[in-house]
Amino acid sequence: MKKTYPVTLFGIIIFLFVMGYRTVEKEPSLTFIDNPELVTISPSADWQGTPVDQQGRFTNLYHPFESGFGDLLKWQMGKNPQKEAKRSEQRRLSVEFDSLALYGEEDYLLWLGHSTYLMQINGKVFLTDPLLLDNTFLKRESPLPFPLEKLPALDYLLISHNHRDHLDAKSLKYLFEKNSGMKILTGLGIGEIIGSWGDNLEIQEAGWYQQYLLQDIGVEITYVPSRHWSRRGLLDQNKSLWGGFFIKNGSYSVYFMGDSGHGPHFQDISNTLGAPDYCLMGVGAFRPEWFMAQAHISPTDAIEAFNMMGGKYFIPMHFGTFDLSDEPRMEPWDLLVEKRDNINGLLLEPILGKNLLR
Repeated sequence: MKKTYPVTLFGIIIFLFVMGYRTVEKEPSLTFIDNPELVTISPSADWQGTPVDQQGRFTNLYHPFESGFGDLLKWQMGKNPQKEAKRSEQRRLSVEFDSLALYGEEDYLLWLGHSTYLMQINGKVFLTDPLLLDNTFLKRESPLPFPLEKLPALDYLLISHNHRDHLDAKSLKYLFEKNSGMKILTGLGIGEIIGSWGDNLEIQEAGWYQQYLLQDIGVEITYVPSRHWSRRGLLDQNKSLWGGFFIKNGSYSVYFMGDSGHGPHFQDISNTLGAPDYCLMGVGAFRPEWFMAQAHISPTDAIEAFNMMGGKYFIPMHFGTFDLSDEPRMEPWDLLVEKRDNINGLLLEPILGKNLLR
């Protein structure tokens, strides 16, 4: 949450409800689940499904949580060495609305800010993790590239996990009202959260490496692992799944990371589904790294993950839109530009509203 909040019980409650909260996760005895109605693209011969502990909580594949309430207090009570740089940051994300792309018949990939991407693929319109309207705790610092009422009709809504900067009730209720036939693709357990937010919602929940049932549109979408966690209230820690999406249409592929710390799962995804063409990589909300690294990858580690996956185009996201951590607004982009030569592919500047497909 923002560093400007005072360290009070109110500030801690704000953090819990807006961003979720990590607790120490002991080595569990695991069971494995999935959606029996969906096909699983197994990453290995011994894949059993998505892991769940004895309390019914989802767990990461490689890294148990190791941070607790004391780490939260340490961060909130500590000094931010970048406080002045953050305060004096005047830059905003660039906006260049490509209206011809939006209203044409060709495929497009438009960034709307944070983790929200608008895509048209094979004539169908997709939207990821919509946070389109300000709420009590999250205020946009970079604008939507076009008025919300100009958003085209949506065919599919992709929701990576339940944190409030990705699963925003106000935005989703607006979209449900405007798009009666829209289908929702997400992870296990999300349907219980959003099921009452609209009428007759068509929701498909997937475990990791499960492929959604789509109509004959020439597109495959697989829900893939990330290193993260979930929580919206006080009693639902890790009760719903987190992950990303791997989208293929036969001509190109798009990997949407969601939120993730660094880990071997990036290599697993590439080995299982192929090297992605377009990698939408979260690079913000990463400082202080000692606290954030389990959930949000740094720009430097995002480059390593991209190279590990063998991607062609590196497109950063999850920065420049909301104030969630200690780094200045545009530092993630500055670090990527500084380390551009380390990227085994092409770094694309994520200008808001511009068609990023090549």
